[in-house]
Amino acid sequence: MHIRVDDMVEVTSGKDRKSRSKVLHLDRAAGKVLVEGVNSVLKHMRRSQKNPRGGRLRKDLPISISNVLLVCPTCGQPTRTGVRFRADGSKHRFCKKCSAEIGQLSPANPRYTQSSTAKSNSAKPKSAKS
Repeated sequence: MHIRVDDMVEVTSGKDRKSRSKVLHLDRAAGKVLVEGVNSVLKHMRRSQKNPRGGRLRKDLPISISNVLLVCPTCGQPTRTGVRFRADGSKHRFCKKCSAEIGQLSPANPRYTQSSTAKSNSAKPKSAKS
């Protein structure tokens, strides 16, 4: 996914369009994201032992991940993201508008370094079957 928890995002559609806020929770299976202060509803609560006052509680509901864009920390604009692999094999997100790196997605993996892939491709020629 191109969005992570604690990222700053901008909502692109719905009643909270153009609002920027922080991601609180991510549901990868459902494709939903919970954004702070976005898609707020009032839940009416009856009095109980847990909630002795009762009343109306403000609650944020998740929205579809397709309705948010990541805000680049460098250029400050909502942008799409891409993925780059570094020479050490680590995977990083980058801004498509200013090409700045946003954060690391996965740590360095020695199997995918540029030097090891060059060696493995030229190591042994394929043998012909007789």
